[in-house]
This record gives sequence, structure tokens and C-alpha cells, in this order.
Amino acid sequence: MAERLQKYLSRAGISSRRAGEKLIREGRVKVNGKTVTQMGVTVDPAVDRVEVDNRPVKPAEQKEYIMLYKPVGFVTTLKDPYGRPTVRDLVQDVQRRIFPVGRLDLDTSGLLLMTNDGELANRLMHPSYGVEKEYLARVHDLPSAEVLRKLAKGVKLDDGLTMPAKVRLIKGGRPTSLLSLSITEGRNRQVRRMLEAVNHPVVSLKRVRLGPLTLKGLKIGQWRRLTVSEVKAMKREVGLK
Repeated sequence: MAERLQKYLSRAGISSRRAGEKLIREGRVKVNGKTVTQMGVTVDPAVDRVEVDNRPVKPAEQKEYIMLYKPVGFVTTLKDPYGRPTVRDLVQDVQRRIFPVGRLDLDTSGLLLMTNDGELANRLMHPSYGVEKEYLARVHDLPSAEVLRKLAKGVKLDDGLTMPAKVRLIKGGRPTSLLSLSITEGRNRQVRRMLEAVNHPVVSLKRVRLGPLTLKGLKIGQWRRLTVSEVKAMKREVGLK
């Protein structure tokens, strides 16, 4: 979308709009290689190249932080070669390009963060920052106390021993039981593999928490933007200002 050149300079942090007009009058601003000295010129940030004193300038992209309650049956990608519905289909009203932080399997529902903040996303996905991801898992049969201890201590998988987890039996019974399982890693299908390894395969799986974020107030398939305080809390979680 086109905007006045002085507004573009202001958004790029070069100057105020009034000071931007002064830069233009002084012949210090170029658009697509041509010096601009008149007011009223508009530029399209997606197409035009703007320079001040022969140095390119570009406004910082406004950050988006979206929390989605992903349903079962949607793949956690922006495009799918097999034509399956994707999580991007659920947030079509968001105009900026955003990407999912980590993955939820096709058959897993729950909290998925989507953003264009690459630094935050990278830290949230890296196990060294210890961000907890809590899942509610309905599993076959009734896990014993020994099984719960194994899950908490770490389970040996084909790609190595998992890190310690927090495990709680919410409702035990047969033919199924409900567990809360919190992990800080993000291996492929990790929770499902951990539970299969202790002979209690998953019937259904939902992520209910990511760090300080929970699904409270969202219905399945819905999304909302994070509040300012939630964004700050997420950044504190991984040591960002």
C-alpha cells in the first residue's frame, strides 16, 4: 500500500515527518535511484527502494503474535502439497506473513503460537531455554505409579533419552486414563512416542499451555492476538527485553 515518503521515513526511524520533509527538500532522499525534492511523492514499501544519503532505509516490520486453538485435521504448515487444510487457513484475516512456532501433529489439537518474530520463535523452540509445553493426553489403560516415574525421569527413544518431564494422573481408569504431561523439548511426535514407549499409546492429545500462555477463553478453531502483557511475559520467559 502506497504512503507518503515522509511517513515512510518516519516509520523507518530516520526522522520525524517534518524532519523528513527537510531531508527531501535538501535532496538527500532517493526513490528507485532518483533524487526526490518535491513533497507529495508516495512510495510502496513492497516495491520501491528508498535511500537517505545513499543508504537504503526500510521500516521495521510490525510484529504479530497470534494464539490459535488448532483443531485436529489441520497440518502445521503454511502450504501443504497434498491439499490438506493448514493452520494458515484458520488465520486468513491476518494480513502479515506469520509462521507457526513449532508443530502440532495432524491428529493433535491445542495451543499454537504463530508470529513473524523470528528471534522469539527460535528461543521458544530451543530446549536450552526450558519453556514448558503442557499436554493433556488420553491414553489406553491405567498407567501405574512406576510408569509415571519413568515418564518423569526420562524415556529412552530411538533418538535418545528424553529430558525430565512433569507428569500428573488427572483421571485414572479403564479403558482410558487422562494425563497431564509437561516437557521442555520439541522432538517430532515426542509425547506420543514417550507414551508408546511405556505401553500406554495416545487416544487423543491436546496442548493446553505454552510457557505462560493457556487456551483460556478460546474455542476450538478460534484465534486471537496476544495482549501486550502476554508478549512481554513470553519474552521474559526466554530472556528477551
